[in-house]
Amino acid sequence: MINIKNLNKTYGFVHALRDVNLHIQDGYVYGVVGSNGAGKTTLFECIAGLINYSGSIEFTGNNIKNQMGFLHTEPYFPSLITGREYLQLICNARKLKSVDFDETNIFELPLNSYVSTYSTGMKKKIALTGILLQKNQVYILDEPFNGIDVQSNMLVTEILLRLKAKKKTMIISSHILSTLSEVCDYYVVLKDGKIDKNVNKEAFQDIEKEIRRAEIGNKIEKLKLG
Repeated sequence: MINIKNLNKTYGFVHALRDVNLHIQDGYVYGVVGSNGAGKTTLFECIAGLINYSGSIEFTGNNIKNQMGFLHTEPYFPSLITGREYLQLICNARKLKSVDFDETNIFELPLNSYVSTYSTGMKKKIALTGILLQKNQVYILDEPFNGIDVQSNMLVTEILLRLKAKKKTMIISSHILSTLSEVCDYYVVLKDGKIDKNVNKEAFQDIEKEIRRAEIGNKIEKLKLG
């Protein structure tokens, strides 16, 4: 379980997270939704231990860093590294040996090419492949569907469903609510750095309607489309 208590994060005068309290149960899938700037990525970076914060994040079980995979919305890669070398580096970090990268290259990426030549979607897919090869127990996925093609979108959705069946703990953000509703057990709605709602699957449809009303409202009418 991941227990988040009174989590706050500021950037200068900007209060990115405000008194966030959240309990992530083992083996469940949480969808984190909210507008741009709501605090989703900041929350993920705090849980992953990438940035400093005030408050507390407590993990039950063994060292969480040895069993957590974090897919950033814009993954970072060392310069002049090929896809194959990147996967080897990721596996070395967990002391995994004898991994067949060609066999596990389900996204059919050019593993011998520099990652710097990859498209945005390809970078997302090589980063996702890396954390999947690590066989983590906890996955934090920040916009895993951004920039990828329709076929890969379907493949990623199936991967998430398989991980869910294996009782992996997942925290996922996405603007594609239909995909989240298919995979998630809970929705956590962030608004201005605060948790606005935390609901189970039965309330998903109401939340989606509420988000649609808030995001669309009468904005389109203002364009006075002809």
